[in-house]
Amino acid sequence: MRATAVRRTALAASAAALALLATACSGSSDADGKDEKGAANGSSSAPKTPAKALTAAELEKATLAQGDVKGTKITKAGPADEVPADGIKVDKEACLPVAHAMFGVAQEGAVATTKRKVIDEPKADGEKSLEDAAKGEGADAFKDAFNLTSTFVALSSYEGAAGPDAFVALKKAAADCAGGFTATVAGTPTKVVSMTEEKITGGDEALAWTVTSESDGATAPVKLVALRKGGSVATFFAFNLAAAGGEDVTFELPTAVVAAQDKKLA
Repeated sequence: MRATAVRRTALAASAAALALLATACSGSSDADGKDEKGAANGSSSAPKTPAKALTAAELEKATLAQGDVKGTKITKAGPADEVPADGIKVDKEACLPVAHAMFGVAQEGAVATTKRKVIDEPKADGEKSLEDAAKGEGADAFKDAFNLTSTFVALSSYEGAAGPDAFVALKKAAADCAGGFTATVAGTPTKVVSMTEEKITGGDEALAWTVTSESDGATAPVKLVALRKGGSVATFFAFNLAAAGGEDVTFELPTAVVAAQDKKLA
């Protein structure tokens, strides 16, 4: 297959996912410790042991920083990345906690939130570059150049039982919305057709899903992970362009990123 055809197919297949990623790296800049609150309902089934919320300064120290995950570049999300909670609309109200998690919005009761972008560094092993792919140097050039995973991490601290409750609200929403829903941000709709639970471990409890979106009949996978440690909840939204373009690449859960965040919360 010619490289131009590969790129065209990939763009069609990943249009919705790309729009989702662009805004999923969104959220309030956390430099000033600004609170961010979403709208999630549900009671926690976890033991409601009172937990003292990490302060903005403590949460910042517990947040991922450059060097914490080998082979990646870690940066703060900034003001240009912001997506307010009231800027996210869903066609099924029960799915709002999932949409919030995908876009890095904290749920009700958050005391402070930090946000990071974790992007795989290009491999320096002779694989084709983005420039090679743009020049049309074969279908493999696209796969090599775009086989990089970007993960958006939102870490929020909650007081008392609000952390476990936020986690359970997300778990319930994911189960209720496994068959799909549509989320709209800044006028751009993203159609989620399914959520499939994956295996993940860490923290006091953790959950993960492969979320499949659809655009013009083509589907694209993304990964969503939630981790709770005490009164802190982290969500991880990961996207791989080559996988979204239908390439035969290994696109797994961002376990190294999850493990690194779990370690810093310990």
